[in-house]
Amino acid sequence: MPTSFEDLGAGGPIMVVLALLSLLSWAVIVIKTLQLWHSRSGAAMRGDAFDRWRSGERQEAQAAVAAGRSPADRVTSYAMQALSGGFSGPVLLAELTRRGNDEVSRMNGLIRLLELIAMISPLLGLLGTVLGMIQSFQELELAQGAANASVLAGGIWQALLTTAAGLLVAIPAAVGAGLLSARIDGAAQSIESAVGQLMLAEENPDI
Repeated sequence: MPTSFEDLGAGGPIMVVLALLSLLSWAVIVIKTLQLWHSRSGAAMRGDAFDRWRSGERQEAQAAVAAGRSPADRVTSYAMQALSGGFSGPVLLAELTRRGNDEVSRMNGLIRLLELIAMISPLLGLLGTVLGMIQSFQELELAQGAANASVLAGGIWQALLTTAAGLLVAIPAAVGAGLLSARIDGAAQSIESAVGQLMLAEENPDI
C-alpha cells in the first residue's frame, strides 16, 4: 500500500486535485441542499390564500403568502401587492416573468460547477492512469526486461487507482447535480403554477 502521494508517481498530483474536487463537490451539495430545502414548500398555504383572495380577504391572503419561504411565495407575494396597488396587465406579467427567472437563476447557482466536476473527474482519473502506465513501462524499458513482476504490477495498480478515484468523485457530483436540478425544475413549475392560479383568481373570482 502506498504511504504517500509521492508513492503514486505521476498520479500523485492528480490524486491531490481529485481530493480537492471531492471536498468542493460535497460542500456545494450541502450548500445547495440547504438553499433548496424550502424551494417547493407552501403549496397548501398558497391554495388557501387564493381562496381568501377570491372571497375578498386580500390583506389576509397577502399576509399568509408573505410568510412563506419558497420562491413561489416570494413571486406570489409581489404579485398580490402589485394587484392590490392597481398594477396589472402585460406589464405586470412581464415583471413577474423577470422575477421568476431571477429566482430560478439564483437556485441554479453552483449547479454548473457540480456538473463540471462530474464531467472532468473521470477524465483526470484516466489521465493519471495513462501517465502512471507510461511511467511503469518506462521503468520496464530501463530495466531491459529484468524488472521484478511484482514491482511492475504494483506500479500498474497504483496507476489504475486514479481512475477509481475519479469515478468516486464524479458519481456523487453527477447524482447531486441531477437531484438538485430536478428540485429546481419543480420549484420553477411551482412559481408558474402559483402565478397562474393568482391571475385566474383575480380575473374569475367565482371559479
